[in-house]
Amino acid sequence: MPRIHPQSSRPQSYERRPADPQPADPQSSRRQASRRALLGGAAVTALAVAIGTGTGTAHAATSAAAGPWPTEFPLPNGFLPEGITIGTEPYAYLGSRADGAIRRTDLRTGEGEVIHEGGTGLVSVGLKLDEDGLLYVAGSTGVARVVDSRTGELLTSYQLTDPTGHFINDVILLGDRAWFTDSRDAVLYGIPRGREGEPRALPLTGDWVQTPDVNNANGIVGTPDGRGLIVVSSSPGRLYQVSLRTGYATEIALIGADTVVNGDGLLRIGRTLYVVQNRLNVISVFDLDARATTATLRRTITDARFDVPTTVARWGHRLYLVNARFTSPQTPDTSFNAVAVSL
Repeated sequence: MPRIHPQSSRPQSYERRPADPQPADPQSSRRQASRRALLGGAAVTALAVAIGTGTGTAHAATSAAAGPWPTEFPLPNGFLPEGITIGTEPYAYLGSRADGAIRRTDLRTGEGEVIHEGGTGLVSVGLKLDEDGLLYVAGSTGVARVVDSRTGELLTSYQLTDPTGHFINDVILLGDRAWFTDSRDAVLYGIPRGREGEPRALPLTGDWVQTPDVNNANGIVGTPDGRGLIVVSSSPGRLYQVSLRTGYATEIALIGADTVVNGDGLLRIGRTLYVVQNRLNVISVFDLDARATTATLRRTITDARFDVPTTVARWGHRLYLVNARFTSPQTPDTSFNAVAVSL
C-alpha cells in the first residue's frame, strides 16, 4: 500500500507534559528527542501489512479525583464508545466505534468535546496517551493511528493487517513501542513511538491457544518489571505473560477464579491487575506474584451503573470506565455514558 505523509501543524509553543513513572529504559533520551522531532515536523505514515510492535505501562496519577467531581458523564447518542485513556492531567480521551472520532472530557466537570472528527469507515477502540501528548489508537480494521491530543491532528497511520479477518483491538505503551492486540489472530503488533520506523509483528507461541471465530487477545498491559506483556484472551478467559523477545506466551495461573471470561480492558497498578469482564459487568482485581506467573483474585468491583463496560483508566483514587452497551441496540439514537468507581 502507498505511504502517506501527513504534515504536522503543532504550534511551536507546545509545552511538554510531565512524564508518568516508567520502568528504566536505556533508550529513553533518544526516544524522547525523536518524539519531539515528530511533534515539530512532518509525521511519516508507514503502511505495512502484518507487521507491528508496542509498549506500555500503567501510570500512577498523583491527584485524587475527589469531592464534587462527577462520577458519571454522558456521551453523545450513537457515539459507540469502547476505549478510554487518561494521562497526567484530568482529561479522559474516548474513542468511537461509529466513525473513529476521539472525544476529550474534563473529569472535573464531565464536559467534553470531539477533538478528532474521524470519518467514514474509521473506528477507534483501544487507545493510550503518552507523556508527549500523542494518542495511539487501535483502529479495528487492521489500522493503528497516532493522533495529536492537543490539536486532534492525525500524525501517522499504519495498516498492520488486511482490513478483513482481523480486529486490532487494544494498545499499551512500553519502552519505545506501542503494542497492539489482534483479537482474531495470534499476533501482537508494535509501532515505533514518536519516530519513524517500521512496525513489527510478534507471533504468539508457547501456551497461547487461539480459538477460531471469537475474540481472543484483547486487553494488554506491561508486566511489573517492564520486560514483557500481559494479555487477556477473552475466550475462553485466560491471562498470559508474553516475552517481547520471542513472543512465547506463558499462561498465568489463576488462584481464586476459574477464568476471566469476557476479559476486555486491563489496568495494572504495581502488582495489582484489574480485569474488566465486560458482559459480566464486573472488574476482577488480582494480585500478581513478583514474576507475574500467578494471579490471585483479591476482590471484585461492580456497580449498578455498569452496562457492559469495556476498558478502564485511572485518575487518582478512581477508575473510569465506558459503557459500550453491547447488549443494547447500537443505533444513532442509543445513549452512552462513562462512569467512575472508587479504587
